[in-house]
Amino acid sequence: MRNHKFNGKCLCGRIRFEAEGEPLWVAHCHCNSCRRSTGAPVTTFVGFERERVTITGERKTFNSSPDVFRSFCAHCGTPLSYESERCPGEIHFYISVMDTPDVFKPQRHVFHEEHISWLELNDDLPRYEGIDRDEPSSWGPKRSSVN
Repeated sequence: MRNHKFNGKCLCGRIRFEAEGEPLWVAHCHCNSCRRSTGAPVTTFVGFERERVTITGERKTFNSSPDVFRSFCAHCGTPLSYESERCPGEIHFYISVMDTPDVFKPQRHVFHEEHISWLELNDDLPRYEGIDRDEPSSWGPKRSSVN
């Protein structure tokens, strides 16, 4: 799966990216910060090794909390990615900007304690109160297959 290539872009197409190789993980995030940055009740991310991602076009970044940088297109406003010092060497793309979002099957819910009370996704995925990079059970397997 290391030779797979996944592409994505912003709404206007000025920013494009290609991620090569297997995704690190796929997760639904319910945190307040992700909801506010997208205007959605929940977000879904796919994580990749940063060194295996090529981005064309100029992203703007916003330091949304200590050591967290969210990128977006300055022209059309599309939220694109999340990067954090808590996850060195990774870049997390919003699944909705991927050209083929259906191939990324979510593995878990994170920050579920912050979920909007009226939103209940009917799935059997594990739900975690937060996320702890030192606790493997909060992320699950480090590597995952694209389904």
